[in-house]
Amino acid sequence: MNIIRPTVLLDEFKCKENIRKMQTRCMDMQLSFRPHFKTHQSQDVGYWFKELGVSKIAVSSLSMAHYFSAQWDDILVAFPANILEIDLINDLAGRIRLSLLVESMDTLEFLADKLLFPIHLFIKIDAGYHRTGIRFDHFNLIDKLLEKIKNSGNLNFTGFLTHSGDTYRCSGKHEVDHVHQANKKRFIEVKKRYLPHYPDLILSYGDTPSASISDDFEHIDELRPGNFVCYDVTQVHIGSCGFNQIAVVLACPVVSIHKDRGEIIVYGGAIHLSRDFLNWRDKGNIFGLIAAKTTKGWGPPIENAYVSSISQEHGKIKMEESELIKYKVGDILYIYPVHSCLLISSMRSLMTLKGEKLNMYEGLS
Repeated sequence: MNIIRPTVLLDEFKCKENIRKMQTRCMDMQLSFRPHFKTHQSQDVGYWFKELGVSKIAVSSLSMAHYFSAQWDDILVAFPANILEIDLINDLAGRIRLSLLVESMDTLEFLADKLLFPIHLFIKIDAGYHRTGIRFDHFNLIDKLLEKIKNSGNLNFTGFLTHSGDTYRCSGKHEVDHVHQANKKRFIEVKKRYLPHYPDLILSYGDTPSASISDDFEHIDELRPGNFVCYDVTQVHIGSCGFNQIAVVLACPVVSIHKDRGEIIVYGGAIHLSRDFLNWRDKGNIFGLIAAKTTKGWGPPIENAYVSSISQEHGKIKMEESELIKYKVGDILYIYPVHSCLLISSMRSLMTLKGEKLNMYEGLS
């Protein structure tokens, strides 16, 4: 590989193994698997899911749904429906099984009036994360939404959806399980209330920490994780994975070395890694860890080597002298990202260890 600027490298073997393990977990727990594609954003990676028999996906925007509709005919947009994109909604609904997320009467009324084709709807429930969605016990509003859906020709109620994003604040299986069980209990109460009237409704649930390490998903029907396909330093911190499962790094050219300060400057900053940081052990806030390079890609992180600060293009690497002396200007450093989803979204590119560029979502102009 001839790397001359910041480049996201993907380990195909690790990525495929992450996919296989998550699919096996879903099968073992008798859960339907609808992976969220917002992390990898690649039709080529999507094909690896197809090879294992995955038939439906989730995405984070209508434009991303448009990109993946070339491959997939069952797509859920796991973000509150944007009515300003009604033309794109109608285009997709006329070609694929399109599922949208709703949580307001205003959205339902607009869709009921403007849709040209049938769509499937999930009602977004807030089971504890408090980012968005209807509070799990606000049954009066849920009742009104269901009544509106029932009386609208092109609106079809499919079930309820939640995201337990508060597991991202956890550390270790015990904490993840505690949050997971609390949110799951609230979510299941919604199902119990409406199942007699809607016997085919499903509960769609998704967050990588609980999907990776929790074992009790009784009464949940569909699992919708996304980050697991690549993982990252945050997931290691939570306990969702090990470093051997992180399938992406940012390869960055070394542009300067300051031995007196124990620092290396790389071409790779906020516009590449994003501004996401993590309070890592005794290092304070970091923006990434430095992966040891191996003949097969990368291995464990180098001890006491981390991205201490970033600006637009610059990344400042703190490193002990015993390691720092091994590098020179023009070398390439591998950075484990704090957040692989934002890394890939920022870069809009993936290259395999064989030097192959993968087909990527680039958004709609």
